[in-house]
Amino acid sequence: MSPVTHQKWQNWAGNQQATPHRVATPGSTAEVAAAVRSAASDGLTVRMPGTGHSFTGAAVAEGVLLRPDSLTAVRSVDTATGLATVEAGLPLHVFNRVLAEHGLALANMGDIQEQTVAGALQTATHGTGRDAAGLVSQVAALELVLADGSVVTCSRDERPELFDAARAGLGALGVVTAVTWRTVPIFLLRAQEEPMKWDEVLARVDEFDHANEHFEFYWFPHTEGCLTKRNNRVDGPAEPLPRFKHWLDDEFLSNTVFGAVNRLTHLAPATTPFVNGISAKALGARTYTDTSYKVFTSPRTVRFKEQEYAIPREELVPALRELRSLFARKDWRISFPIEVRLLPEEDAWLSMAHGRRSAFIAVHVYYKDRHQEYFRGVEDLLTALDGRPHWGKLHTRDATYLEKVYPRFGDFRKLRDDLDPDRRFANPYTRQVFGD
Repeated sequence: MSPVTHQKWQNWAGNQQATPHRVATPGSTAEVAAAVRSAASDGLTVRMPGTGHSFTGAAVAEGVLLRPDSLTAVRSVDTATGLATVEAGLPLHVFNRVLAEHGLALANMGDIQEQTVAGALQTATHGTGRDAAGLVSQVAALELVLADGSVVTCSRDERPELFDAARAGLGALGVVTAVTWRTVPIFLLRAQEEPMKWDEVLARVDEFDHANEHFEFYWFPHTEGCLTKRNNRVDGPAEPLPRFKHWLDDEFLSNTVFGAVNRLTHLAPATTPFVNGISAKALGARTYTDTSYKVFTSPRTVRFKEQEYAIPREELVPALRELRSLFARKDWRISFPIEVRLLPEEDAWLSMAHGRRSAFIAVHVYYKDRHQEYFRGVEDLLTALDGRPHWGKLHTRDATYLEKVYPRFGDFRKLRDDLDPDRRFANPYTRQVFGD
């Protein structure tokens, strides 16, 4: 492990950059531990980012940046118990294929699979689900390197408080080096995608939520148009999209054409309502059946910035109506659809769905567009409802606010004080959200 000095890093969206003091690529847990001890002797902080898909500064490394590229081993897969242990830097898309080869799958996923397993976990990445929750609820054990260089494992039976805190720990309690996942037998999902008008979607949200294992929808701002997505398990047979249809819908229209649309609206914002109207009307219904991870995830090549908040499930429809009214009062021109997802309550201390069934509202802008006024207006609305910001997506909240909406926030900070009193794993973002 030969360190490189002053190598620039930036995230996927390009809105976060850093030039750490040095960069290293450890090839084992022991080398991570050695790097942490070396950083401590030099008075440097340590962070191990994933693929940079967080829009916040969660992954920014000021001192030592540990690249996870060589921590990608599949340590074990037990088909009898469903437990699979993999190293922190393994990309989700590789992990999904490995699980499928063993007849296993994750019970629920977010909508992309480019992140590393640890990076996705540490920011509490989630999908949408009536019964199956996010990634933090699918973990059986963690291996971490602590600030003193020691290596520990934690689970519901071994160091359970550390387990509950570190599953969504933002890398602030230690460097996650391996994750043991609790998987399920491989399954097929039948996807039903259907355009629908705004009023009908809001009138039927509860019906769709109760009747489907996975329900979400998108609203195209400045229009009446929504796209609903309902995914449910079926026995089969698999009926995937034809290759040309997949390319046309998910690569050409959703990425190539959508990228061109955003370049147009970036240069001429006044065209946004007209363009969104065409996009909403162009959507067609489609139904297909495929392996679960191929239904949960989609390619995303158009770069954007995102903010997402989790609010109590019962506040969803009033919040959406108020959000739409903001568009009537503000001079916003937003080309990206607004995404709505649902999740059962989770028990990880810093899960956005901790202790309550939650609805997630995500807003996006093209990566070249200004986001501040739009995101601030949405944030003001959702924080008035005790909204919790996604740890990997843009927000302005600090510890003073967060301790009011997370019941175990104080416990997390106390544990952090015990494990990392010198703030070996701190960066500007952790200082913002944890109040250092």
